[in-house]
Amino acid sequence: MDLSVIIVNYNVRQFLENALTSILRAMEDVDGEVFVVDNASDDGSVEMVKAKFPKVILIENKENLGFARANNIALKQARGKYLLLINPDTVVQEDTLQVMLEFFGDTPDAGLAGCKILNPDGTFELGAHRSFPTPWVAFTKVFGLSALFPKSKLFGKYNLTYLSHDETYEVDAVSGSFMMITREAYERVGALDETFFMYGEDLDWCYRVAQVGYKVYYVHSTKIIHFKGESTRRSSIDEIKTFYAAMQIFVEKHLSSSFIVELLLTAGIFLRAGLAFVGRAGRLLGLAFVDFVLVDVALLVAGFLYRGRWFAFPSYAYPVVYVVPPAILVMVLFLGGAYAANRHSMFRTLTSVLIGYTLISAVVFFAKEFAFSRAIVLIAGCISLVVLPCWRFGLLLFGRMVARGSKRGSLFGNKTLIVGTGPSAQQVMRKLRTRVDGGYDVLGFIATNRRQIGEKVAGLDVVGSLDNVGKVIIERKVSEVIFSMDSISYADILSVIAKSNDRGVNYRLVPNSLEAIIGKTRIEELDTLPLVEIEYNLHKMGNRILKRSFDILCSFGLLVTVYPFLWIWRRLSSGSPLGMFGSRMLLLPQVFSGTISFVGLPLSEVKYTPAESESSEASSYLGPRGLTGLVQINAGENLDAEEIERFTLYYAKNYSLGLDVEILFKALLQLLKE
Repeated sequence: MDLSVIIVNYNVRQFLENALTSILRAMEDVDGEVFVVDNASDDGSVEMVKAKFPKVILIENKENLGFARANNIALKQARGKYLLLINPDTVVQEDTLQVMLEFFGDTPDAGLAGCKILNPDGTFELGAHRSFPTPWVAFTKVFGLSALFPKSKLFGKYNLTYLSHDETYEVDAVSGSFMMITREAYERVGALDETFFMYGEDLDWCYRVAQVGYKVYYVHSTKIIHFKGESTRRSSIDEIKTFYAAMQIFVEKHLSSSFIVELLLTAGIFLRAGLAFVGRAGRLLGLAFVDFVLVDVALLVAGFLYRGRWFAFPSYAYPVVYVVPPAILVMVLFLGGAYAANRHSMFRTLTSVLIGYTLISAVVFFAKEFAFSRAIVLIAGCISLVVLPCWRFGLLLFGRMVARGSKRGSLFGNKTLIVGTGPSAQQVMRKLRTRVDGGYDVLGFIATNRRQIGEKVAGLDVVGSLDNVGKVIIERKVSEVIFSMDSISYADILSVIAKSNDRGVNYRLVPNSLEAIIGKTRIEELDTLPLVEIEYNLHKMGNRILKRSFDILCSFGLLVTVYPFLWIWRRLSSGSPLGMFGSRMLLLPQVFSGTISFVGLPLSEVKYTPAESESSEASSYLGPRGLTGLVQINAGENLDAEEIERFTLYYAKNYSLGLDVEILFKALLQLLKE
């Protein structure tokens, strides 16, 4: 037998399925076997392997034994002349295994080798090759010199960043995500050192291979994709601490005389932990500081509005007036969860501001020497009720814009291309179209050949082919490219990614199962429609009050400013059509009265008139009917019943004032384009 492939898996079922599919395709002309050693996953990995890959040798561990111990179990059973340890979060080309076997056949002094490894965005993974952590190499890594001067031979030795990625050469070590070793070298150096739980065992193995006289090589002529760190993300392991602990074990084992290296690695652990703590604390303190300043500004403006001058308080009061009220409000915001993960919640912020100013009023009542005017407190409270939620909403929109790419995103998602035009690609498109929470704005398909360019597939244009996908990405400012695996080879996928690595694009894969989208930063389930929901966000009393308040305030403003002119114009023009915008604005009295809302379910399937609105049921358990909504702004997509239900359920489940504002913005943009 030529080759034994060993994969250690821990809770990365979707990645594992994709990896096994690519490996088995690459082994079609190779005499070999594939092992999957599962470290007590609870995500259905074992069941998936049994059902979809019955020929794979599955070893089920009852606990997470770590990378080294799990690999050693399979290594003892492996029969191949060559042994490949590969991570489950990888994808190989169809020729990868054959190219590596040919390399070993042509390079008799090679004991262990790795290949070119790409990140999901097409960039080169620095860990594909590296040097041993000698005192100088460790120093440059820990203190960032290797990152500052990557092209310097003096400072760039840790990841050998001064060497070309497109040449084959001898190195100290390769990545444990793809390590192929000869049977002869394995029998001489022995199994992986089980002292290492995760990280370091690959470095240790390479070091021991070199010690017995073999060479370690980096091979550039084939490549894989590595979705780095997925198993770690699904565990409670501290990745940074575990990595540096592994380096300490390596130093103690092989460089025990180097006190300097051990000291540097220990310093690295504390330095990284300290930076992480400062980063978390800094974000929280930054939010609190902005709130503190805005409350002071509200008090300053309130004093000006009430008394006609900016500094309306006695001089002795300023240290207290501009410290105590904002401090009380920040404390209430903190206790109310405004600085937690859901810090952008409008309802939490509004509630905290109301409670905070109630407390401030109580303090003013008991501290008579500072009870200058309750009217100023009331005005400042009203200003804060508007300003604090608004700046959070602005921060939320800015964060979404940055995450999507300011030039490559649309209001509702990243500009996306789907590679493939077959049935699976079309199904992916239909599923993405209803993933309003996923942030995908699908622009079109990429065909495997030029003949299909210009055609329509499932109502969407074929905008390019594999030959010119890079040009399409630039012209249309695309930020997401999703590959449908039923119509394109792994070699073509890696070729496209490698050629486009300077375009700032995130590449994702959809396995043949069509269950998920696999990308650089996360796995997204495609089928997330809940079967049972006991309570949606839209049902919560606080959100209902917030939505109704928004409708009343905005409709009142439009009724005073816009509605009279539209009403007069309608009368003078003898009932001539006003267009979509005008006809919707004539329904403002129904919005103000609560019969309908600005955002909600479709008013009707045919037309929108006040009479029809009043004769219809005003609301349902999925929310009220609205002038616009998720279904309405996507109506041009020819939605089927299932897609309409997905949009409707999504809105009810994930309602927020911010979502309503986003929908209104997009609806307005659509009206302006018409």
